[in-house]
Amino acid sequence: EKDLAKGKMLAETQMRIMKLVDSPANYKTPQMLSEEIEKMGKSSGFSVKVYDEKQCEELGLKALLAVSKGSVENPARFVIMEYTHPEANKKVGLIGKGVTFDTGGVSLKPGDNMNYMKSDMGGAAAVIGTLDMAAKLGLKVNIVGAVALTENCIDSLAIKPGDVIGSYLGKTIEVINTDAEGRLVLADALAYVKKNHQPDVMIDLATLTGNCIQALGYAAAALLSNNDDLAQSLIKSGQTTGEKVWRMPLWDDYKDMMKSDVADIKNLSSAPIAGAITAAKFLEEFIDGHTNWAHLDIAGVAFGDSEYGSMKSSTGYGVKLLADWLEGVCEE
Repeated sequence: EKDLAKGKMLAETQMRIMKLVDSPANYKTPQMLSEEIEKMGKSSGFSVKVYDEKQCEELGLKALLAVSKGSVENPARFVIMEYTHPEANKKVGLIGKGVTFDTGGVSLKPGDNMNYMKSDMGGAAAVIGTLDMAAKLGLKVNIVGAVALTENCIDSLAIKPGDVIGSYLGKTIEVINTDAEGRLVLADALAYVKKNHQPDVMIDLATLTGNCIQALGYAAAALLSNNDDLAQSLIKSGQTTGEKVWRMPLWDDYKDMMKSDVADIKNLSSAPIAGAITAAKFLEEFIDGHTNWAHLDIAGVAFGDSEYGSMKSSTGYGVKLLADWLEGVCEE
């Protein structure tokens, strides 16, 4: 009976976040999505704090706001979710990319299948679902979840290739391609969680690169981590749940590919190779020395073909993986 109840809770959570990912972008704006998160927090038992555009500016989330400048009618939101347990002895930070629609900005994507770019908040959905599941299960762990919500649209105010922008951490970023926007919003979210919540572990999830799909297809997410024990535990949970991950190197051999002549770092390598790795090397600059971090590029597994529909749809990837991993954390 306990397992049946757990399975039912998991299915309900997955269906809820799948609905969010599948929702059209004119419904799923950053504002509307933040309201849905607040509703989930109230119903499941985790706290939610939503920062609007002005508050994001006061916090110094410069990279997130730079991406959102091209979306005048639907400005950015930054959402912090917290679940706590009185018997917890470990804090986990989960960070999700929440681009509710991605045109590519000035570096415009091809028109074919752009309608599927409503799915570019699959990482945020996984984080939201994991907080929901942890609260339902009453897991003995403290979790802080951060999702940076924005559209990436085209407007006269939109960032342009060649622009140099700021970030929460203080590092400057040269924008090589405005379609590499997910790593910009994640950069601010990672730095914010590290500084203000000091988690023992940080994991981010994002539908980040096409290169990840070229490397692994649709069978596994790319895993990049600076901690072998963390990486191995995520691989184990991936095998247990069927939400598989495959580890890629995070060596400094790739670091020079992100050097900029006019800023601390550029947001895209000029070389058309190792895109999933160089994206992770970019994010590594914004964890501010955290030694227990993992990045999951879920571009190939968060959204795809399904036997249940005639078009591509959300898979709910990440909730089973992270819920199982968190149960392992509690056992430790």
